[in-house]
Amino acid sequence: MADRRLTTAARVRYRLTPAWVKVVVIWALSRVVSTSLLLWFAARQPANAWTDAHPDYFSFAQLWDATWYHYVAVAGYPTELPLTDDGQVRENSWAFMPVYPFLVRALMLLTGLPWSFWSVVVSVAFSLAAALAFHRLMRIVGLQAGTALFSVALFCFAPLSPLLQVGYAEAMHLFLLIVALTLLVQRRYLALLPIVAVMALTRPSGLAFALFLGLHVMHRWWIRYRDPFPAHERIASVVATAFSAVMGFMWLIIAWSVTGSFTAYTDTELAWRAPYIGYSELVPFTPWIQSAGWWMTGPMGFIVLGLVVVAFFAFLFTPWAKRIGVDLRLWVASYGIYLLAVFFPQSSTFRLLMPMFPLVGALAQPRSRVYRVAILIVFIIGQWVWLYYCWWIDGRDWTPP
Repeated sequence: MADRRLTTAARVRYRLTPAWVKVVVIWALSRVVSTSLLLWFAARQPANAWTDAHPDYFSFAQLWDATWYHYVAVAGYPTELPLTDDGQVRENSWAFMPVYPFLVRALMLLTGLPWSFWSVVVSVAFSLAAALAFHRLMRIVGLQAGTALFSVALFCFAPLSPLLQVGYAEAMHLFLLIVALTLLVQRRYLALLPIVAVMALTRPSGLAFALFLGLHVMHRWWIRYRDPFPAHERIASVVATAFSAVMGFMWLIIAWSVTGSFTAYTDTELAWRAPYIGYSELVPFTPWIQSAGWWMTGPMGFIVLGLVVVAFFAFLFTPWAKRIGVDLRLWVASYGIYLLAVFFPQSSTFRLLMPMFPLVGALAQPRSRVYRVAILIVFIIGQWVWLYYCWWIDGRDWTPP
């Protein structure tokens, strides 16, 4: 009897606990798991180009692109593009947008504390903000309380969630994207403008968001007889679409104005795929086809690519996916089209898929405890696998995150 009373009291207390407290607890538990995994790998990390052997946490959080962000924070961007011996643009800091490193730089100047500290703290802070904002978004689109909380758990424990606490811009960008999607779902189109402006200069996203807004406007026009689309909302949504398109090209324009080369940004981005396929022009929708031939010989690569693309878009029409609403599915589809247009698939692909986070709302639909425990375990194992192959450095590493 006493045990039953204690169980009942615990259930009542849980139900009375504010949702935001539950989100914070989920987030905190996820950071304990991710931090433990990062420390486990750091303790086994040999000396490498970035750190000594067995680095501390803050040093281990500075591998790979974190170094480029650090360089941007302390040195800015080159006025002359660095070139290879044969005259091709080399990898350089123009590939990394300024909002995150400049914010960290400002905190460094205000406090005197180093990049290694503030780069991690900023990411961790934005990861918490993103978790809270994501829960609100899931509730706004209509998910029940338990499903929305489990969506947050999947978001926080996702295989690439260690990136939310290292010197990368991903946590900040995800937070801004969640806020932008929330404003869109609420039809607050003009309020989107400052968020889109900052977001588009944090990670490449302006063109994908412009495509999303364009599809959203067309969908609203199509269903205007059962979901009114008043004139002021039409104007505001078109303005937001055009503004996002302009912001999508803004970094290209800024790089052009500083370096004098119209293709400074695109040439810089293309330098990262040169080790795979050599230097070439950016031709939309060809990188994935090129990669299919590079990763697999014969027709198998093209068959696998076709199956992946068909399966991805088919999933958006499943009952699970439909429950997150048309708008979030349009975003996922738009971002998928954007990646198909410009990105060459390699080990960084997994990181580039992070903005498709609304799909965890679809994966959270089943209420089976066995399913939910199993998928969380799979996600945590996925963190270990990703850290092993893409973050931890063991000799000559060709799988950057």
